[in-house]
Amino acid sequence: MNAWKIATESYPENERHSAWCDAMGQLCLPVSEISGNGEFDGILSCLISPLGIEFALVEAGAQIISGRYPDQEEAIWLALLLEGKAELIEGERHIELTPGDMVYGPTGAAATLELSTSFRQLFVKAPRIVLDPRLLTPMRLKIGVLKADSGINRVFSGMLSSLAEVLDEITTEQLRPVELSLTEFLIASLAGENDIFRLGGAASAKAAHLHRICQSIETQLGSPELTSRHIAEENGVSLRYLQSLFTLAGNSFTNYVRKRRLERCR
Repeated sequence: MNAWKIATESYPENERHSAWCDAMGQLCLPVSEISGNGEFDGILSCLISPLGIEFALVEAGAQIISGRYPDQEEAIWLALLLEGKAELIEGERHIELTPGDMVYGPTGAAATLELSTSFRQLFVKAPRIVLDPRLLTPMRLKIGVLKADSGINRVFSGMLSSLAEVLDEITTEQLRPVELSLTEFLIASLAGENDIFRLGGAASAKAAHLHRICQSIETQLGSPELTSRHIAEENGVSLRYLQSLFTLAGNSFTNYVRKRRLERCR
């Protein structure tokens, strides 16, 4: 697990703005404006999980994050507002955010996040290599907001809020269940964005079922007893039905497992 941290208080006052913009640039978050001409303070803590998911806790003064990094790898990003006031601006849309709300979108898409007060925010970026086996197609996703006032979004927001509180002390072993559950929450919360699923329309129920099966496979990639029959029995389906789910997704059980093992090794 890789981790790094920056605090602007360790820089001379006249270098803090540029140091902050450089640090945010490492997260592919372009800062277009920092409010006020006086003293600026910011703290950024980032860690990258073994599966390549990036978690960054950002605490700073008012600023505007706007623009895009078109050349970065395909991924889905998520920004959870923990404290402060913010507004998402995309074209004609202006959506006010309150603590607990989450903004999401694909990497490379242009949008503006105006943070009008001092704030705390958790940024999460899950690369395509992690999401693809779980049926998500990041580049079909539109920028949007997940309000955390009820349902699964509230649970998702609560989990990420708790993670933010211990980000500086969590271990690789403790982060593993967070990695695995993150994709489950993403699929549940983004269920309304039907075109991001490779199986859509009448096949959406099968897509969700295949996702659960893929999650079972994910937890057993290192086991020599990982077979299609074992997974079918574990999920209460017939071997024929299991094979038909992978065929519907343009894949096979054997190819899927081989690809995931190679990706995990890499």
